[in-house]
Amino acid sequence: MPGAPRIVRPAEWARPGWSPETVATDGAWRGEIPGAALGADVTVLFYATGEVGDGPPWHVHSYGEIFIVREGRARFTIGDMVVDAGPGDVLFGPANVPHTFRNLGPGRLATTDIHLAPERTQTNLDEATLPAAGHVPRAPAARREPAA
Repeated sequence: MPGAPRIVRPAEWARPGWSPETVATDGAWRGEIPGAALGADVTVLFYATGEVGDGPPWHVHSYGEIFIVREGRARFTIGDMVVDAGPGDVLFGPANVPHTFRNLGPGRLATTDIHLAPERTQTNLDEATLPAAGHVPRAPAARREPAA
């Protein structure tokens, strides 16, 4: 029913491997809520990584994206802008502007990313095209979280 209040429980949005037990041990939320589940035109993504240098690939969306840093520090590259952000900082990536971010550490980075579309779509780009100034290279890691 459009316009009706809704609740989406973690079992409905969490990524495989996520569980209440995982949150109890590491406190990180990881998953995605498509707009259809909320009856809204936004998709909410929860991202977390403990690996310094880790982050989503350089990519672009056909819609804007809002980033909310909940925990840790990250270096965001949004188009030609490179900025370090910490807890409580809110950033905006306009539609069709390439972007990424990397965990600066120490410790975990956790963000809530609001995609201004009812479902998340993205085009990953060649990281060789990233602006060099101030960018944190991706850390080698055996496992990667899906992109924001």
